[in-house]
Amino acid sequence: MSQRIFNFFFSHVFILALLAIGHGAEAQAISLALMPQRLITTPNGEQAIELQSLQVTGEISGRLAETTVEMVFFNPNRRQLEGTLQFPLQDGQQITAFALDIDGALRPAVPVEKAKGRQVFEAIERRRVDPGLLEVTQGNNFKLRIYPIPAGGTRTVQLKYVESLLPLGANLQYRLPLAYSNTLKDFRLSLKLHGDGAAPQVTGALDDIKFERSADGYEATVTKNAFTPSGTLNLLLPTSQQAGTAIQERDGTTYFVTEIPVAGAPTARNLPNVVGLLWDSSGSGANRALDAELNELDAYFKALGKAEVRLTRLRDRPEVREVYKVSNGNWSALRAALQSTVYDGASALNNWQPQSDVGEYLLVSDGLNNYGTAPAPMLAASQRLYALNSSLVADTGRLSALAERSGGKLIQVSALSPGAAAKELLTEGTRVVSVTATGATRLQLESVEARQGLLRIAGILQAPEAQLQLTLSQNGKQRQLTIPVSAKSPVHPLAAYLWANYRLHALEADYDNQRAEIRRLGQQFGIPSRETSLIVLDTLADYAHYDITPPVSYQKAFGMLRSLHDKQLQQERDNHLENIVQQFLLKQQWWATPYPKNDVVEKRLMDKDSGRFENAPVPRMAPAPAPEPMPAPMPLPEMARAAAPAVSADARLTQSGSSYGRAGGSMKLQESVPGQNQNTIGIALKKWTADAAYIARMKAASAENIYAVYLDEKPSYANSSAFYLDAADMLFEKGRRDLGLRVLSNLAEMDLENRQVLRILGYRLLEANAPELAIPVFIKVQQLAEEEPQSWRDLGLAYAANKQYQAAIDQLNEVVIRKWDGRFRDIELISLAELNAIVAKAGMQKIRLDTSRVDPRLLRNLPLDVRAVMTWDADNSDMDLWVTDPNNEKCYYGHQLTYQGGRMSADVTQGYGPEEFSLRNAKPGKYKIQANFYGNRQQVVAGATTLQLKLTTGFGTADAREQMITLRLKDRGDTVVVGEFEVKPKSR
Repeated sequence: MSQRIFNFFFSHVFILALLAIGHGAEAQAISLALMPQRLITTPNGEQAIELQSLQVTGEISGRLAETTVEMVFFNPNRRQLEGTLQFPLQDGQQITAFALDIDGALRPAVPVEKAKGRQVFEAIERRRVDPGLLEVTQGNNFKLRIYPIPAGGTRTVQLKYVESLLPLGANLQYRLPLAYSNTLKDFRLSLKLHGDGAAPQVTGALDDIKFERSADGYEATVTKNAFTPSGTLNLLLPTSQQAGTAIQERDGTTYFVTEIPVAGAPTARNLPNVVGLLWDSSGSGANRALDAELNELDAYFKALGKAEVRLTRLRDRPEVREVYKVSNGNWSALRAALQSTVYDGASALNNWQPQSDVGEYLLVSDGLNNYGTAPAPMLAASQRLYALNSSLVADTGRLSALAERSGGKLIQVSALSPGAAAKELLTEGTRVVSVTATGATRLQLESVEARQGLLRIAGILQAPEAQLQLTLSQNGKQRQLTIPVSAKSPVHPLAAYLWANYRLHALEADYDNQRAEIRRLGQQFGIPSRETSLIVLDTLADYAHYDITPPVSYQKAFGMLRSLHDKQLQQERDNHLENIVQQFLLKQQWWATPYPKNDVVEKRLMDKDSGRFENAPVPRMAPAPAPEPMPAPMPLPEMARAAAPAVSADARLTQSGSSYGRAGGSMKLQESVPGQNQNTIGIALKKWTADAAYIARMKAASAENIYAVYLDEKPSYANSSAFYLDAADMLFEKGRRDLGLRVLSNLAEMDLENRQVLRILGYRLLEANAPELAIPVFIKVQQLAEEEPQSWRDLGLAYAANKQYQAAIDQLNEVVIRKWDGRFRDIELISLAELNAIVAKAGMQKIRLDTSRVDPRLLRNLPLDVRAVMTWDADNSDMDLWVTDPNNEKCYYGHQLTYQGGRMSADVTQGYGPEEFSLRNAKPGKYKIQANFYGNRQQVVAGATTLQLKLTTGFGTADAREQMITLRLKDRGDTVVVGEFEVKPKSR
């Protein structure tokens, strides 16, 4: 990653992007890229969070530097807000600490598993207290979330990061960007240089800074008030050309980092006859410095002279390979083709196949792989992959690990340094062919090729004295090198961090198969990674409740609290399954009751707002079978209990459903499922129609021209999930399915690891009958939010849609048996209905499933005439499903059981749903389905909420039919008619 990223980090991130207020599909934090900035338009008129004061401390020892940035932010608004910042770091920089002010003092963060960190942050945030979370999104990109920033108050954040200084000529260079865009109330800079060398040379910003000699080096301090910093402070430090080693003792292990200067300028390398060009054509590709890339390739192809180039454009799916001939360095046809590239769709960067006769591959991309689960292709021993990146936001760790795995390297492209990338691509410096050691183990290279004349190797010492044996390749010749490493070397507090950082980098190339080791390293060294985050909690009780080891000063008291909490947690788990069994028995009571289908016995007036009837008659009851002794059932929610029929619970009810028995750990259908009644049901869901300006234009376009119209409108709506949903719908309607799927996939590009947006994408892919594409999306969501039952339910339903029934019921069973947060009400019963329907469907298809992990008391299919389920994408929001039947009786959260037996699940007011309407025997007539936005409790400024409704007729039977629809609600109080269905008696 280029040095410009680091400049952008400070000058743009902390001023323009920090604490951008947003959450959900329409209001995300600002992402740092050349893409259009997501500057949030706050509907309530919130002012921007202000950086009030800044304190920077830099400490340099040898070739290693540690920088601490402490920032005080002020919220000028009248309500407290959550702050979210996304920022990249330069390749080679690593965050080592994060702290947040709690009760007037900075409290250090501790490592936590990534999914758990997010779960804890959001659970505590709902209590409106003080958590802070720092997590990696992709590559060397980070997200910092702080809550709350009090109204009219301040919060203090401290970040600490380390880096290895790179040579610049005969010196080392330390750069500190100071291009802030506003005036700071207070500014303080303190720099310390350890060593006996000469004083540093100062250029750029604050060039009048004065260094004074200290006991072990030099120090300088600057303090200013009402100061507007600008530019970049550059320090040039003398460097040594001798190999040097630093060590660090950590947890009983001695880590070392050895730096080996190597002489010799890079030389021209041998070029291939056949080149594979992998061109990232996804939506984010448009944010690259494309002209700069083409200029660098111009020099490459001129040096190549004559060759065959095989072009593959990568996006949501690879395009057909194109072949171009380069003769005498002329590549004009290929260049014209690249210039005409349309950048659209997600990034499935692993979705290509190597060809054995290709000499080397050039991957031109930002490396942000966000679609599909395919592993990166493995190249033959004779092939190399070179990665070229020109984007500010990039997964440079993955790109460089992939390239180095095949003997290639990552090359940064910058318009500010024309020709530099081509020179690096066409030449080869000193490379490490092999490295072994005596007296040391777990060797890790910073990179295979020397960086600006320097090789770095880290490892673990096993003896007081060790030796490294290197085989180096330079100018086409190999040479041997032996470097001594001693436990008596100077101590440096960053040696262990650098070893862990190099190891994490090496694991990037095969991330999916190395997640456990990545997680262990992140937790051991307190490094935010793909699998670990850093978190600050408000109270010791929170650390104990969520089983997160607190800072050292709290650990004794933590142990006592944790022991008490473990006992309580076990008791809760023991009670959970029995609770679900009792709730399921109560649902069977409802299902077994023959509710009346005649007109309402007495005329009643319905309250227009509440949907309630006065003087509601009690439904006619059927005789109840004799119950077996059983524990007292758990009560229904208050609203449902008032109207629940008084039918005895019997776990073996079989009136017209089906029950299951065991056979060697498998389940077989013991009773066929007859049709529910003799009616037919016609569905007419209303297609969601937006009123945006682009709608009419795209509707009027022909099938051949609609994609061109979409591309023309796209720049105006590049960060709107609604735009992609609407455009995809119209492409589907006009028969352009492949392009519709491509447009939908842009949702994966919108925000780094936004599970709400990814859920919308997964739902819409299911609606488009593309479950094979939805499954990887929901797998990603589950990795991001395994603490939310929706992540398991959504993946299970996607598996079912793809006819992977065993995987489906295994996922849904996890929803049933796990203990979830209390805000996810009734999702166990809703998922259980789906699990049983899938098992019944598999039985009808003569497919045997292993149900040994499902409690036998929960295995019973309850077929329905009609089932409607609504979910939404915005957390902490209250959406309501309403169904009005032919009696003009509305079933909703305030009236959960209707005269004819319509049943509404528990009201979900703090999650994503689902809410479920069930009706076993539907009375003939028309039914109306509505969705209502009751309100939200989010502490961020939210945009429109996207809802999905699935309506199924004949649920749990062989005649099941379903329709799905996606719609949006923006304002509290919004109500939309989703559609109607009509039940008609079958003609005889």
